[in-house]
Amino acid sequence: MWTHECTTETDVPVDRIWQTFVDIHSGRLRLPGGDVFRPEGDLAVGTRIAVTPAGQNTMTSVVTELEPGAAYADETRYGDLVLTFRHRFQPLEGTTRITHALTITGPGSDEAGPVVGPQISADFPEQLDALVDAARRA
Repeated sequence: MWTHECTTETDVPVDRIWQTFVDIHSGRLRLPGGDVFRPEGDLAVGTRIAVTPAGQNTMTSVVTELEPGAAYADETRYGDLVLTFRHRFQPLEGTTRITHALTITGPGSDEAGPVVGPQISADFPEQLDALVDAARRA
């Protein structure tokens, strides 16, 4: 197993951050340099989403967790590996904490995770900043 987590805090209220995040994953909004999302229906546990990372081939993710305003996760299969992207939204005193995490599991994940994980998660800080900027403008 391999895991990487990236966290930021902002003064943008959690409800605005959440709605912007949903707009992105619903395909209604695209962040500069971000993935393109095309869900097969409304976001719910079990919804399949065609995801096209910038400059890469499209893959399919499945929503595995959805707690409005608080948490979202989806899984993508990549060969024998399972990539779980988990996003948490936590209101704090005057701020919102946003955490994006990637966990890679499956046979060979101990070897493959340190190789592909940093490539996949390299843009997490920039995408968190872009999410906050988009929510601020909403």
